[in-house]
Amino acid sequence: MLNQQLEQRRQSAAPRGVGVMCNFYADRAENATLWDVEGRAYTDFAAGIAVLNTGHRHPAIVAAIQAQLERFTHTAYQIVPYESAVSLAERINALAPITGPAKTAFFTTGAEAVENAIKIARHHTGRPGVVAFSGGFHGRTMMGLALTGKVVPYKTGFGPFPGEVYHLPFPNAVRGITVEESIEALEQLFKSDIEAARVAAIILEPVQGEGGFNIAPTALIQALRTVCDRHGILLIADEVQTGFGRTGKLFAMEHHGVNPDLITMAKSLAGGMPLSAVCGRAEVMDAPAPGGLGGTYAANPLAVAAAHAVLDTIAAEKLLERSVQLGAKLQETLNEWREGFPAITDIRGLGSMVAVEFADPATRKPDAGMATCVQKEALSRGLLLLTCGTYANVIRFLYPLTIPEAQFDAALATLRESLQAATAEAAAV
Repeated sequence: MLNQQLEQRRQSAAPRGVGVMCNFYADRAENATLWDVEGRAYTDFAAGIAVLNTGHRHPAIVAAIQAQLERFTHTAYQIVPYESAVSLAERINALAPITGPAKTAFFTTGAEAVENAIKIARHHTGRPGVVAFSGGFHGRTMMGLALTGKVVPYKTGFGPFPGEVYHLPFPNAVRGITVEESIEALEQLFKSDIEAARVAAIILEPVQGEGGFNIAPTALIQALRTVCDRHGILLIADEVQTGFGRTGKLFAMEHHGVNPDLITMAKSLAGGMPLSAVCGRAEVMDAPAPGGLGGTYAANPLAVAAAHAVLDTIAAEKLLERSVQLGAKLQETLNEWREGFPAITDIRGLGSMVAVEFADPATRKPDAGMATCVQKEALSRGLLLLTCGTYANVIRFLYPLTIPEAQFDAALATLRESLQAATAEAAAV
């Protein structure tokens, strides 16, 4: 009854605008397992929406937070700074795919990082315009929503949004959108809506998160780099969801051999603690005057300590290699099953950022109902999955990269059972 009682309390105390997927409540968690308040165990393939690449309560992260807790929890970095934040910036500057000297500023959330990246870009260039992509997700703040290319549920009823933001079609083989069409749309934008000389930045996710785990082709990123260099525009990579090993590289841009001018990061940066950052070319990052960047909780000491432990753990446990291994196994397994599940229209992934897309077998139209049914069936069997996509017809897989092999295999067996149950349910309708 505990879960039911808590659910009744939540509905009375919290607004409906904060959508909640599960009707059970967390009690404790470890690595890839979460237990609810009634003692039931779940295998977590959601990982706090890509926050727990190093798993729940990794011992190294817990120890780092405990050690910092014994020293101090808050000074406000802008008032009294501390060495741990400086050394974390140094580590990220050395690791991030930025050309030339780099600098990093810390914030609290992914949306905050995006907001500040736009501020920095506008200040550096003296220009107002920003170009983003359909299907992209960049946060729930007003500028984040303006950049986000998905209306429901994020933008509905919240406008008007900040101006001088424009959207391009994102390449998508399933939808028949090519790289050439995306770049042609950009050139048309410069002719019909805003001149290139007034554009401060182009922002994109190297792999779209909420948009459906759509992978940006290398040709697109290379073309954007060329356009940006030609017109003095900054290229911003939003790596909030792709960063820290999810795609098999520390940053997804490393797959393309193209360096952005600015990178936003958050989520798995601090293994469950609230921390985000913007890293970029030093001369760009130095554009705002002192006081122009910051935040009360920016570079929180406990989160900074956790982030150091995350970087140590990724290296020590070879989680980049494990991301590639697990992702390859998942894609290979899904492809082996594909013939038996006609609603599967696409399987795609980069490292362990893997998704399966569903469509009606007869019409080939996106089938959100099937994705939801698979998610529901999996949840009833103790497996947490998330949906995504512009049409909400995609299941995404965000397991911790530290998940034990046996647990991963058991989760795949559960996934197959869930697909079978959902397919049988659809056939019975």
